[in-house]
Amino acid sequence: MKCRFCDEELKYLMVDLGMTPLANAYLDTKSIQEEELFYPLRISVCHNCLLVQLVESVESPKQLFSEYLYFSSFSKTWLNHAEELANNLIKKFSLDEGNQITEIASNDGYLLKHFKNSNIPILGIEPAENIAKFAEEQGIKTINKFFGLKTANELKENGYDTNLLIAINVLPHVPNVKDFVEGIKKILKPNGICVIQFSTYMLPFLKDTEFDSIYHEHYSYFSLLSIKKIFSSFKF
Repeated sequence: MKCRFCDEELKYLMVDLGMTPLANAYLDTKSIQEEELFYPLRISVCHNCLLVQLVESVESPKQLFSEYLYFSSFSKTWLNHAEELANNLIKKFSLDEGNQITEIASNDGYLLKHFKNSNIPILGIEPAENIAKFAEEQGIKTINKFFGLKTANELKENGYDTNLLIAINVLPHVPNVKDFVEGIKKILKPNGICVIQFSTYMLPFLKDTEFDSIYHEHYSYFSLLSIKKIFSSFKF
């Protein structure tokens, strides 16, 4: 296994949780009678760039995320956070109808609706077909695609240069982190703003022993050191 970012050979195993079933592979009445699939669940730290990452990738992103069970609107506290974040961004960057807002992994439109309510052009990019369809039904313009350089090129060709790009709880879920960040660079205007949030941050992970954030959907676990190296390499 080589590092997802710098291609150095991974030498140092950080955590080994043994053989584990997929976190969201819930069993129905039929499959519960069958043998459940277990996969290795281990993370290593790269000695070169310090990116902490899943050692074995057991499923493709399409298998993990094309039909997804989590809707962001399930959580009231998360909805409150989304509304506060949107209002703060609109105020801080003086966003109006002349700006384009794009969200990667936009889920059910829980965040973009606040920009839409302020008459700011929006676009959601959501890989889960069931959730993208639901967002569209709620009036949130959404394309059903995985984000990366290919999708970014398609969007740029169609005039979707972005003033504000938002990626919440998606960066750790990306197996090819370089392709993803390069896509952000492609779609973002030269003076654009990129806002990224995620839960797999190494400081509380180590301080509070947050081993439960390790599962097969989380390919990467970032520190400020590693994420700075990644984004600096693309001249952010």
